[in-house]
Amino acid sequence: MAAHYTELFLSAFVTLFVVIDPAGCAPIFASLTGDTPAAHRRAMAIRSVMVGGGILLVFALFGEVLLGTLGISLDAFRVAGGIMLFLIALEMVFEQRTRRREQRADEISQRGRGNAGDGPVLEDISVFPIGIPMIAGPGAIATVMLLMARSRTGAETGIVLAALAGALLLTLLALLAAAPLMRLAGRRIEAMVTRVLGVILAALAAQFVIDGLKAGFS
Repeated sequence: MAAHYTELFLSAFVTLFVVIDPAGCAPIFASLTGDTPAAHRRAMAIRSVMVGGGILLVFALFGEVLLGTLGISLDAFRVAGGIMLFLIALEMVFEQRTRRREQRADEISQRGRGNAGDGPVLEDISVFPIGIPMIAGPGAIATVMLLMARSRTGAETGIVLAALAGALLLTLLALLAAAPLMRLAGRRIEAMVTRVLGVILAALAAQFVIDGLKAGFS
């Protein structure tokens, strides 16, 4: 019995780790928070994992009932997530996010340069795009729902949830370590990496949409 539980945990953990992909989320997180203070990055990392983990937990426990009640399919999640991710990818490739952040900072500075409460302009990325769809994306939602559906006992359900917690913990560690490593590489390399990641994200987003449309019309 212990061997069965160990095998179930390892299988669920590896599956969730691959689908959530902490190594892929980390450089994107670093690119979106590269010019922010360490305290803000730390808060965004913790909040992102909490948001993504909360969404995955809700779908793990109530996903099938919720989607069935609303009449929403996982294929629709794939299409919607792909569209949102594609918009972020465009901003990364053309540096629109950086320019918009600078414009917002200039607007605040012009409204009251001497106000102590203004401070730097810090963008909250914990809900979108890091929490969802990067951590709690369509693939992760579908995977955790499938793993829970295969659990026959309360013990197996607890093991799947423990595997999810382990994958989220590694994701948090990856996000916390990403920005300092990216900063060591320098601004030019960081800009180049940001554009390359934007292209990869665009391709990933397109694949989400293609998969959703294929499954939806098949």
